[in-house]
Amino acid sequence: QLQFVESGGGLVQPGGSLRLACAASGFTFEHHNIAWFRQAPGKEREGVSCIRSSSTSTNYADSVKGRFTISRDNAKNTVYLQMSSLKPEDTAVYYCAAMYSCEYMSPALNFYQGYWGKGTLVTVSS
Repeated sequence: QLQFVESGGGLVQPGGSLRLACAASGFTFEHHNIAWFRQAPGKEREGVSCIRSSSTSTNYADSVKGRFTISRDNAKNTVYLQMSSLKPEDTAVYYCAAMYSCEYMSPALNFYQGYWGKGTLVTVSS
């Protein structure tokens, strides 16, 4: 059964750090590109970062470059997002998804169209 379970969110002060985890099951994890998305209240879902199946390359949205780092552990079917120097504008629900491509981090390129996990809420506030 296809499943993505995001965890690690919480309340953090500006400038702080969090590490998100995405545990996946129900498909051949190591063969898929995996991306992190986020959706803030009243805004559309946007791509944050993506890592290719081979871990040979990654992609980041301009808004998080230099602050976020994506990684994966294929033995654990898990992708991580290390977030540092967090800003209030990073506040959102964060989701992960398998992707056709990491070049364009669009929700429309979700390999399993229509399926999203419950996400994990990140709140950056003093």
